[in-house]
Order: sequence, then structure tokens, then C-alpha cells
Amino acid sequence: MKYQQLISPLDNRYAEKIADLANNFSESNLNKTRVEIEIDWIIFLCSQCGKKFKSLTLPAKNNLLKIKNNFNSKSAKRIKTIESRTNHDVKAVEYYIREEMKKFSNLRKYENLVHFALTSEDVNSLSYAVLIRDARDIYLKKLETLIKDLNSKSRLWASIPILARTHGQAASPTTIGKEFKVFHQRLVRQSQALIKMKPLAKFGGATGNFHTLDLSDPKINWLTKTQKFISSFKVEQNPITTQIEPHDGIAEIAHCIQRINNILIDLNQDAWIYISNDIFKLKLKAGEIGSSTMPHKVNPIDFENSEGNLGISNSLMSFFSEKLPKSRLQRDLSDSTVLRNLGIGFGYSFLGITSTLDGLSKLQPNKDHALNELSLNWQVLAEPLQIIMKLEGHDNAYETIKSLTRGETLNKNTYMQLVESLDISNNSKDILKKLTPFNYLGISRKLAKL
Repeated sequence: MKYQQLISPLDNRYAEKIADLANNFSESNLNKTRVEIEIDWIIFLCSQCGKKFKSLTLPAKNNLLKIKNNFNSKSAKRIKTIESRTNHDVKAVEYYIREEMKKFSNLRKYENLVHFALTSEDVNSLSYAVLIRDARDIYLKKLETLIKDLNSKSRLWASIPILARTHGQAASPTTIGKEFKVFHQRLVRQSQALIKMKPLAKFGGATGNFHTLDLSDPKINWLTKTQKFISSFKVEQNPITTQIEPHDGIAEIAHCIQRINNILIDLNQDAWIYISNDIFKLKLKAGEIGSSTMPHKVNPIDFENSEGNLGISNSLMSFFSEKLPKSRLQRDLSDSTVLRNLGIGFGYSFLGITSTLDGLSKLQPNKDHALNELSLNWQVLAEPLQIIMKLEGHDNAYETIKSLTRGETLNKNTYMQLVESLDISNNSKDILKKLTPFNYLGISRKLAKL
């Protein structure tokens, strides 16, 4: 396909950024994985499934492995050529393997075992499980880079105070590091959940009852045998299925990635607002342009780009998790075309993580502005005022301080005057006079370094 014919920006504009995921989810890699499964199944039958299957000589096994290991772009093209005739992708893989086996005289007597007792869904469920297994690892590696970066920034910025805002209004001060630590911890929790999620595959035949395998040799425990085969791909078996593996495992992964996306969108939006409020400055990049007409502009484009791409991923992941677990009776084929798009959902989320990392690399805390903003909002110390009064036994402490501060803006002088006017002990007044918007930070510094 010509470059100008590519419709998705993942295939052109962003191709280099998601190369590993793109290669993993490519149709070529899907067919390569199908070939590997089919070949390994022949070897497994001949070596571990009893006397009804011809024993495999070492030269014959080596030739089978040669077919598997020599899969290349020419192999992928040949499968597509066959598929143009069969109009069936897995059958095309089967015919390709048969063609290759004919090239070796010692493999001809094993041709009958190609795709033996399997349905296309047996091969596909395991193939997609392998692709998702590898995609998850690629994705987690990028996510871990972001998690480490957030942890580093949380520690680096642990002691930089800023005015917090609840409902957009001035609130008890915090530190930049602690606020970034919140996102770090949220992502750690989801990454740990994603690590534990394992793709599922089935190998139970036409309607999940192991008909053909049981017919082949009813003395063999095919549940145990197929579980052993599937586990060799580091995939878990779902033994109770219809013709298809129900895809609940894929839905779980999609839901987890949605949660990761939403955490990142939240981070992007907060970073955007901090930049807008001058809590952060953006590092300048030589040659970069922020506006085609306003030369002064330095835009938070990475956070905006990330937010948009994460939104696309969310839409796809939501659809996958809603659609894939539902199939009429023992199956319908509507899941087939949907599964082909899994890589796009992963790709846009991966791209979002990359853009967030790019954005974070450009952030510079604007300490002077942050301190100035705090200096203009001494009214945030209304909270400790009423707490100290309550400690001294004033039941109406909250109402008293509310009447003196709600809707008011205090500075250092008016705050000190207010402290002096309170009916509290001199010791309590001394405690309150030592407080400032710059040091009333609770344990935020410690939290940022956890």
C-alpha cells in the first residue's frame, strides 16, 4: 500500500512512536503466530499424545521447526495470496503449511496432522492471546517509564508549596510533589492489576466439547493435554467455552486500560491548568512554533495531544469490553472483525502515555509565581484557626471563623490581627502566628516521598 493511502495516523504520522505495538498486532505477525501454533501442535501430538499419532523423527521435527522459524515477509505474502482464493484466513495458513511441508519428503506423512482436530477459533483464540500477552508487556514497559518519571518528579518537587484549589477556589496549601504523587499511586495500582491479568485461550473444538479430540482417543485426558499445550505459550486455558473463548479476559484488560487512560486524562488536564495558571513554565524547544500568528505562544500541546488520543482509546476499549463478551448462542462471527482492531485501542493509549511523558519533560515549576499566589491568600489559614479554637473547647469555632473569613481575602497583617482577636490562649496564638500559607502543608512533603 502506498504511504498516501494509509488512513490511520497510527500508520503514518505516529508510526515510529508505536512501532513495537504495530509490529505485534500486524496481520503478518498474527499469521506468523498462527503458523507457530499449528506447527507446535503437530509436534505436540506426535510427541505427547499417544500411539495413535505417528512418532516424529528428529530430522522431521527439525524441518517443521525450520518452517516455523523461517517465516518472513514472503511467507506472509503467500498466505495472503492463498486467502484471496479461500476467503478464509486460518484455512489459508493451513494450506501454506501444507505447501511448505511438501518441500520435505520426511514431512509428507504428517500432512494429515495439520490443523488436526482444531477449529479456526482454537487457533485464533490462542493467537490473539499471544498477541495480547506481548502487547501488554510492551504497554506495561512504557507505562512503567511514566510511573518512574512521576515518582522522580514527586520527590524532586516534594517541598515546593502551591495553593491548592477545591471547586476551583483557594484551599489548604499542598506541594507540587504530593499532587503528582497522587497520579503516581493511581497508576501503580492499575499497572499491578494489569500485570495480573492473563489472556485466555480455548482448544475445545467446534462447540467447546472436545468432540474430535475425544473421538481420536477417548483414553486421553484432553483437558489436561490442551492445558499443557496452551500453557507453553504463557497463556491460561479456558476449559469451558462455546465455539469461542468468551473474551471476558479481553474485556478485563480493556477496562483496565480505560482506567489508566482516565487517570492520564486527569493528569493531563491538571497539568494544563497548572500551566495556564503559571504554576509551571514550559521549556522552550528551538524551532518549535506555538501559533501560526502569535509568535509568543508556548503551548501545552503534548498534554492536549495525549488527552485526545486517550479519548480515542477509551472509545475503542469501551466498545471492545461491551461487544466482545456477547455472542449469540454458541457463536456469531461479529467478534472476528472487532478483534482485528485491538491494536488500535492499545496504540492510541500507548501514544497518549508517550505524549504525557513528552509534556512532563518540559515542565518547570514557577516557584516565584506559586509563592506569590500563596502570599495573596492567607484566608486559607481559616482552617487551622477553627481547629485550634475547637481544641480549646469552642463549640461554635467553625461558625465564628466562617463569619470572619468567608468570601474575604486576607493578607499577613489582617491574618495576624484576626489571630490576636480570638478568645484563645497565648500559646495557641503563638502556634497560629507561626503558620503561613507557605508552611501549612501538613505531611505533604512526606507523602510525596513515599
